[in-house]
Amino acid sequence: MTVRGLCLADAVTIETVDQHLRDLDLYGEDLGAARYVGCTFTDVDLTEARTAGAVFERCTFHGGRFDASTHVSTAFVACDFRRVSFFDAVLEGCKLTGSVFSECTLRPVRVVGGLWRGVTIRGTRLGGLDLSGLDLRESDLSMSDLTGTVLRDARLTDAVLRETVLDGADLRGAGLDGVDLTTARLRRTRLDVAGAVLLAEQHGAVVEG
Repeated sequence: MTVRGLCLADAVTIETVDQHLRDLDLYGEDLGAARYVGCTFTDVDLTEARTAGAVFERCTFHGGRFDASTHVSTAFVACDFRRVSFFDAVLEGCKLTGSVFSECTLRPVRVVGGLWRGVTIRGTRLGGLDLSGLDLRESDLSMSDLTGTVLRDARLTDAVLRETVLDGADLRGAGLDGVDLTTARLRRTRLDVAGAVLLAEQHGAVVEG
């Protein structure tokens, strides 16, 4: 268990390593650019908390709340979220590479850009979210409900959409290379020409100019 200070210009960033933080009340706290590595957060209340440039690396979150919290340019890298609530949270320009979400509440949440490459969000309600321009390459959204979700210009290359509900979703401009749409549910799904051609070809059609 290690805590040490990192001098960054005129500021001091506290790095917390390999700690188990349990039942911690951080309601409304400004954590700034704090750094946590290999830590476990159990039933920690981060409601209305704020971070900017913070780093959570290989951390595990059991229970707990991020409700109405705001995170700007914060990284949650290879983190494991289990039964965590993000109700009404804001994630602006955040990096969630390789993180896993299980039984989490992720709506409503406001997402403004960011890198969510390789995230795993299976069987989760994501309906109605605006995920425009989000980098979701190699993500696993299997069995999740994205009804009415806006994914315009999102990067979905090699994403897994097995049994994903995309009813009424907007996929116009989304990068779909390597995506198998044949097992997803598509009703009134909005596609551009490239997406429509991909879907037709995956169902055995021969598209000719």
